[in-house]
Amino acid sequence: MSEFKLDLERTARIGFGEAIYCAGKSAAQVGAILESDPARSLLLTRLDAAKFDALPTPVRSRLDWDPVSQTAWQGDPAPVAGHSGPRIAIVTAGTSDVPVAREAARTLRFSGHDSTEIVDVGVAGLWRLLDRVEELRRHEVVIVVAGMDAALPSVIGGLVPGVVIAVPTSVGYGVAAGGRAGLDAILASCSPGVTVVNIDNGYGGACAALRVLNAMTRLSKDHSS
Repeated sequence: MSEFKLDLERTARIGFGEAIYCAGKSAAQVGAILESDPARSLLLTRLDAAKFDALPTPVRSRLDWDPVSQTAWQGDPAPVAGHSGPRIAIVTAGTSDVPVAREAARTLRFSGHDSTEIVDVGVAGLWRLLDRVEELRRHEVVIVVAGMDAALPSVIGGLVPGVVIAVPTSVGYGVAAGGRAGLDAILASCSPGVTVVNIDNGYGGACAALRVLNAMTRLSKDHSS
């Protein structure tokens, strides 16, 4: 009996396709999913180096794998939507947050959206962020990836008009508690309208951004028709 069933209609329902979450799956299970439809474009998340190396060579050779984000895709990503520039910015508080931010960036790129990546602009050196504020204000969505006390989403939420999606990370010492302190801090933020996803969930932050842009596109089409 098969151990999986792909959700082939997800794009039609919600505007972006299924991702294969590889953590908790064996290399044999991941390989079987990919071999079930080698021509289908699929996004894979949490595919670590050991599991990637354990995949059969024909499967592995079809994948575009990124070791930083531990993401891969089979087949071609969606073509980049025509626009004057990226509509989404991804901001990290520190360099340690980059793997989660890159997961978000790769998820967006697979779905046809480039992003502006701004790294290491956390509140410990706030001037670094202030140098980029005007650039951030030109984006419709800003994904903010931050560990420790995760103060950066609150700061950005008070500076930019676009949708702010916070992704707390598990970066931090002691009472940071694997990202729980940051998650709680964002949920308690006094910066109005900041949205938060789960700890280290760059994929989830990207999907939230995709829902926002898809809704904006539908509204634009409705108004022009």
